[in-house]
Amino acid sequence: MKSVLVILTQPNLTSLQVNESLSATMVLATFGISVKVLLKDAALSLLNNQLAFDQLKHAFKVASNMVESFEFYDLTPILIETKNQQLSLIQNTEQDIEFIEFNPEFIQSFDHVLYW
Repeated sequence: MKSVLVILTQPNLTSLQVNESLSATMVLATFGISVKVLLKDAALSLLNNQLAFDQLKHAFKVASNMVESFEFYDLTPILIETKNQQLSLIQNTEQDIEFIEFNPEFIQSFDHVLYW
């Protein structure tokens, strides 16, 4: 079975791209591909499920709602770099998380890498 690492870097609420990336990730998982999701940089904001969509302030719907459904697509645990484990956002999330060292060996353990 092919394995795919999806690296998300886009923040919650700021672009349609993060919604499209999450949708594509879930489609891959639906078709039986082994998918792991790594949240990096601004994408760590996707762990904040306390945000509410306000159409007067936000152009796009809250992408973190999609992340909450990852368990139904076998996309958990969500991968987070070990260096971020002390962030309050990480410590307060209800998501299933696995801490990893992001290095060349880790990347090479996958057949394909998608970077969004």
